[in-house]
Amino acid sequence: MSGLRFVFMIFVFFVSGCSHASDEGYTSGDIGGINHTSATINFVKVNGYGGPNISPFGDGGGYCCVQLPDKWKPGLKAHIEWEVDPHTTPPFPGFKDWENYLIWEKKLKSSFQQHSTIVDIPQYGKERCGLTVHFLPCDQVKVTTSCFGFGTPDYPIKEPRHMKEPASCPV
Repeated sequence: MSGLRFVFMIFVFFVSGCSHASDEGYTSGDIGGINHTSATINFVKVNGYGGPNISPFGDGGGYCCVQLPDKWKPGLKAHIEWEVDPHTTPPFPGFKDWENYLIWEKKLKSSFQQHSTIVDIPQYGKERCGLTVHFLPCDQVKVTTSCFGFGTPDYPIKEPRHMKEPASCPV
């Protein structure tokens, strides 16, 4: 049984999404998000941790926590999971007709789209401010540990806040 437990622990360590170094300390930071799309992000998780939604073209943050090594190493990655509400269901019918509401709710929940990706965490120095996840069209994701605010000259991600989904996405 202990052999299976060891294999399981190695698997959990491998899929955790963060590269680990035994000679380094770690610092916790908040998880933030910026949504460059017209869809609602119902939730975002980084390495299994995260928080509530981000409105279309909005931002959110302060969700606990991401662990970052004190010293960046090549190959450092983050596992990002998120759920999108594509707004494809009919309008909210209200609660008067409970049966109709339950049908609508089922359609709504089945329209949600779950996504997952593993992204490289860009190189950082001693100063880092958690991890900010940018949701771009075509289910693309970029992350940064920058302490500069989005839209300031030194912020590394330059895509505009309001981006339209293209007619077709690259495969």
